[in-house]
Amino acid sequence: MGRVPHDIRLIAVDMDGTLLDASGNVPETLWGLLPRLEERDVTFVPASGRQLATLRATFGDAADAMTFIAENGAYVVRAGVEVASDALEPAVVARAVQRLRHLSAEGYDLGVVVCGKRSAYIERTDEAFRSQAAIYYAALEIVDDVLAIDDDVLKIAVYDFALAEDSVGRALDEIAETHRVVVSGQHWVDIMNPGVDKGVALRRLQAALDVTPAQTVAFGDYLNDLEMLDAADWSFAMHNAHPDVVARARHRAPSNVDHGVITTIEDLLAG
Repeated sequence: MGRVPHDIRLIAVDMDGTLLDASGNVPETLWGLLPRLEERDVTFVPASGRQLATLRATFGDAADAMTFIAENGAYVVRAGVEVASDALEPAVVARAVQRLRHLSAEGYDLGVVVCGKRSAYIERTDEAFRSQAAIYYAALEIVDDVLAIDDDVLKIAVYDFALAEDSVGRALDEIAETHRVVVSGQHWVDIMNPGVDKGVALRRLQAALDVTPAQTVAFGDYLNDLEMLDAADWSFAMHNAHPDVVARARHRAPSNVDHGVITTIEDLLAG
């Protein structure tokens, strides 16, 4: 790994496949690590495609004082106060939802989540899809028409029962011409405004905290983490990471199953 920094100020950590273990839980050892990071004036930031409500529920009592990068960078909140957000125009939301409805009619097995600041919204109600959406969206409402909601839409998430990278991820080229279409998991694709990603969010946070990339550590495992890794001099790909992430990161960390984030942070703090 080479010489470790003596002035770490900011640690950004993806959740699924990175921080969370094989059962989708936060490693117990993190709870003892968080106060030690706070004592050293290090800001620990979960950075996820998950919504803010889900991240807050995951971190429980600690969440009120924490900083979160939610919705793949479209929503940044520090100690309950919004740092930055980037909502889609209603016309864009309508165009994307109509395209996805058309793809479903053609035979793609898709579930659509319209992700607002207050809640996430779905029309599809079968248990197979709803159970997947509920993992990432603690605030989840079933509505008759996702285009009739009254909320700021931060992104549109699409669950593809096939492998998203080879399926719906290739069927949204027209939308990708003007907006970000990113594969965020094996079965998930996110549609966001251009210029929205975890890396942009992390750079905004660095500016707000007066922290440099040299003082920043980032961990990731999948394609939606690439820009975040670029924003940190100390970038780590998990052992289980997508090959493109491994190629982009400067360092490697043990897998999420082996609690690689925790052990690597401990090594960095130990110097």
